[in-house]
Amino acid sequence: MGTGWSFPVSFSVGNHQLNMSANELNINESISVILNTRKGERTLESDFGSGLQQFMFRKIDNSLKGEIVETIRYALLRFEPRIVVQDVKIASTDIVNGLIEILIIYVYSQTNTRHNYVYPFHLKEGTNLSKK
Repeated sequence: MGTGWSFPVSFSVGNHQLNMSANELNINESISVILNTRKGERTLESDFGSGLQQFMFRKIDNSLKGEIVETIRYALLRFEPRIVVQDVKIASTDIVNGLIEILIIYVYSQTNTRHNYVYPFHLKEGTNLSKK
C-alpha cells in the first residue's frame, strides 16, 4: 500500500531522520493532502488537489453539498489510485459554525479492506475571534 513521507513533514529528534508513514496512515495522509490542496498551488503539478476552497463562504444548501461530493469523488479518483471510493456522504452540517463533515467510504485496492475517512470542511475562516 506504500510508504512515504509523513504529513506534515517532520524529523525524528534522536537521529534527525525523516519520519515516514506506511499503509493505512499513509493513505489517510494522502487523502488529507489532496482535499486540502488548492488547484494551482503546486508549481509543477498545477492540476493536483481538490479545489474545495472554491466553496468557501457559500450558502449551505443541497446544491453545494452535491458539488462538494462530486468534487471529492473526482479528486480521489484522479489522484489516489490505491483506493476505490465507494461512497461520499455529507455526514453532518453545522450552519451556525460553517462546518460540513464529509464521510468518505473506500476500499484499499490491494487488500480489498473497507475503511472510512471523515473530513471536516470549514466554510468560514477566522470567525472564532473574541470581541473586546
